[in-house]
Amino acid sequence: MSDENIVDINERRPSEEWRKFVKLGAIAAILLALLTTIISNLFIVEQGQYKVVRQFGEVVRIEDKPGLSYKIPFIQSVTTLPKYQMIYDIPPAEINTRDKKRMLADHYAIWRIEDPQLMIANARTEQHAEAIMGELIFSAIRAELGQLDFDEIINEEKSSRGSFNELVRDRVNEALERNQYGIVLTDVRMKRTDLPQENEQAVYSRMISERHATAQEYLSQGDAEANRIQSNTDREVTEMIATANADANEIEGEGEAEAARIYNESFGRDTEFYQLYRTLESYEKTIGDETVIVLPSNSPYARILMGYTD
Repeated sequence: MSDENIVDINERRPSEEWRKFVKLGAIAAILLALLTTIISNLFIVEQGQYKVVRQFGEVVRIEDKPGLSYKIPFIQSVTTLPKYQMIYDIPPAEINTRDKKRMLADHYAIWRIEDPQLMIANARTEQHAEAIMGELIFSAIRAELGQLDFDEIINEEKSSRGSFNELVRDRVNEALERNQYGIVLTDVRMKRTDLPQENEQAVYSRMISERHATAQEYLSQGDAEANRIQSNTDREVTEMIATANADANEIEGEGEAEAARIYNESFGRDTEFYQLYRTLESYEKTIGDETVIVLPSNSPYARILMGYTD
């Protein structure tokens, strides 16, 4: 056998440097896999969040403090629940008022998760928790509004319901706490109230009739008030005219009395002139346009008429 066909096995074996390189690569891969596994099983708890850690579907712990936390690889999972307040728009529901009228009540609720473990155990999900809360709110609203008349609901000035929203909130929270749902209703508010479509036109017609009746009542009251004011004004004017006439008569009487006094005083100074004046006055009243007077030529009056004054 020739030496060319002889193979040295030691020459085909890896060198020591190659073995070290392969070993270091394997260690690096293992460390990288461990680091990746550790990083992938870390999670951050943010402000306003609950982190729910489950193991084989069962809740093992709940993290609610902001920071970095971990879970066991492969056998644990993490889900998130909101810690802040949420708004739930309650679907409009039809209710009957105390005066047997139907209406649609539209509300919204503000709520939060207080105990995530109880919420998961008894309500399971946020959507199911909202559905349960919506049923309780509708039941409470129907009970409260069923004790009020329609006008009291749509007109707050006529309403005697007081703290209606607080009553509904307290009643719902009592039911939530009793059943240990782990959620709290912070507030509930009415957005609007509508009429069912079939009742809307009838109510509008009735409202129009009531407004016409109210307007007619106002017009009647206005006419009555106008008549009262006019009567009072006519009475006051009559009284004022009567008072003015009385004052005028009194002033006229005083003037005539004063004139008579002045006449008497003046006539008393010359009795002959007074007699002449009275004679002339009598002539003025007794002698007309067709009166014929025959006087002696030597009478004083004839002499005056003829121009003799001596």
